[in-house]
Amino acid sequence: MRRRYALLFFFTVFLFSDVFSQKTIRIDAVKANDYGVVYSLPKTTFVITFKTKKTTYRRGEFYQYARRYLGIENPINENRTVYSLENVAVANKGIPDKTHSFMVEFRPNTIEPFVYLTEEGLICSINAMPETKPAVPAEQAPKANQQPVDARRFFSEETLMAGSTAKQAELIAKQILELRRSRNDILIGEAENMPPDGEAYKVVMDQLNLQEKVLTELFTGTVETETFTSDITFVPDDMNIERKVIARFSTKLGLVDADNLAGAPIYLSLTNKTPKPEMRLSEKELQQLEKKLTEGLVYNIPSKADLKMEYNNQIIKETEVDVVQFGSKEVLTKKMFDSCKKPIQIIFYPELGAIKQIIQ
Repeated sequence: MRRRYALLFFFTVFLFSDVFSQKTIRIDAVKANDYGVVYSLPKTTFVITFKTKKTTYRRGEFYQYARRYLGIENPINENRTVYSLENVAVANKGIPDKTHSFMVEFRPNTIEPFVYLTEEGLICSINAMPETKPAVPAEQAPKANQQPVDARRFFSEETLMAGSTAKQAELIAKQILELRRSRNDILIGEAENMPPDGEAYKVVMDQLNLQEKVLTELFTGTVETETFTSDITFVPDDMNIERKVIARFSTKLGLVDADNLAGAPIYLSLTNKTPKPEMRLSEKELQQLEKKLTEGLVYNIPSKADLKMEYNNQIIKETEVDVVQFGSKEVLTKKMFDSCKKPIQIIFYPELGAIKQIIQ
């Protein structure tokens, strides 16, 4: 019955506190919940963020005449889109392990014991304020591409009336060269109609530059780039992982699912650096272990692991990570919480369920 009352109390506090906080929830251990608070330990989940760049090439209307009229050697000669993998980031995110929920119990005469939990029920601290991480500034969204300028608004009447594409290209090339001469005359102060002041100078030069750019792109073509991110969530088990395909990447499609053969595979390997020795426990030892985990404060001791990701025969990410599933569990005895004078304080890593600091 005790566990049932504690669970009911936990959910009541959760719903009430959620109105005021989206991060952590304080739960007091009082008579109403038999001086016990239920919490969950996490299991490791990796959120892998892929940063992709999309480059769009568009050929110009007069790309065949780029070399003849403007001396441009390598204009864009076909429309195409190319994706490239720019960066990979790995974040360790703990999610509640529903098979590992426990109760931390206090003596009735303990001085106002309390526990802080995350909204998901992961333990953050006991008898202490949880540590707050500084907010990570959100990555600025790329500026929206400006609406393309219609080059035809700068065509002369003669160009519009030209009877062939070749003739139009010749006239536009002459217009581009004339724009360059006009800009140079203004720069050296030899233009017939010089801008009267600095503001007028800026307006005139901006307009000359815009016209030259837009008309020249009719020969060179245009290149537009944009970057975006995609997340993949990966939950390891308690075994080493050797080159598991977690996604694929295509230069024509970008990031695709692991089973989409249109892309080249992205492999993930995860190797436990401190593997536990194999132990065969007797039935009595298993019972003793289960009893141990029902008394006191159960916490995680994660293991270090090497995480490596490969793509196109290159290592794109290599880092050391903490993995709860590779580690073990330990227990702090209930006697640690029996002090009537100064209660013990414990601060956890919520994403790992591991103890960060004990203050006595």
